[in-house]
Amino acid sequence: MADSEEVQRATALIEERLAQEEENEKLRGTTHQKLPMEMLVLEDEKHHRPESPSLQKVKGQERVRKTSLDLRREIIDVGGIQNLIQLRKKRKQKKREALAASQEPPPEPEEITGPVDEETFLKAAVEGKMKVIEKFLADGGSPDTCDQFRRTALHRASLEGHMEILEKLLESGATVDFQDRLDCTAMHWACRGGHLEVVRLLQSRGADTNVRDKLLSTPLHVAVRTGQVEIVEHFLSLGLDINAKDREGDSALHDAVRLNRYKIIKLLLLHGADMMSKNLAGKTPTDLVQLWQADTRTLWRTLSRVRAEWTGGSTEVGGDPQPVAAE
Repeated sequence: MADSEEVQRATALIEERLAQEEENEKLRGTTHQKLPMEMLVLEDEKHHRPESPSLQKVKGQERVRKTSLDLRREIIDVGGIQNLIQLRKKRKQKKREALAASQEPPPEPEEITGPVDEETFLKAAVEGKMKVIEKFLADGGSPDTCDQFRRTALHRASLEGHMEILEKLLESGATVDFQDRLDCTAMHWACRGGHLEVVRLLQSRGADTNVRDKLLSTPLHVAVRTGQVEIVEHFLSLGLDINAKDREGDSALHDAVRLNRYKIIKLLLLHGADMMSKNLAGKTPTDLVQLWQADTRTLWRTLSRVRAEWTGGSTEVGGDPQPVAAE
């Protein structure tokens, strides 16, 4: 009975947080950043928790408050507000141009004449240069050529979503479940990139949707951690083991709660995820939901202190928030 009441309270809190998240997404465009391949650390992907929008707002207001005097001095130094506006426009334009220059790969040559080395081949899989890929393979290069991390062109193209290159590599005999040094396959990388069409392509070529990396994480775990809602929906439609556990005993629901993936939490619950399943630390997803209340209380007190600094008044903001009652 006690477990049932805990689940009801946790579910009510999840519903509230989901409503808040949906409202925040309406006010701002939400995008998920892809992690560069060379920067991937599985433990960071699993445990990194984004700051709440409210806390980000508080920090932003604090930065504005601290820099206001500097801004006034800058206005005076450059000879007035109009000059400052022009100066900032120029700075922004320079940043945009530098960013565009860094993101645009060099144009692909009309015809590849000389031999293509392995490094160029792997780079072409990231940049989407089909002719380079074709030349390397036509010259007898192995489609499973990999770098020092054992990441192949299939891994790289899956992260970037280059469908034509993926099809070419698979037709040329690329190993669909080739594992890199972290035991991640192209399926894991497609989940990180958020490319559902790649997931479906790999699946149609025999990719294992239950394959495990070094943390014993399935592609479902990875899709949950990186916030890929459509891919999570696809995996759930396949009837995969929704309560599969990784090396720390965490299910996909544990990860979703820890990382505040509200939409995904709702999806997992609708498909029967177990809220009382314990990980190796003895924590259930319901236990983790209860920690949200402690986090909310801490944020509330932070807001109180910031308001007191701004106003010179009391640090009270109506007392601590109360636990969410079950509906």
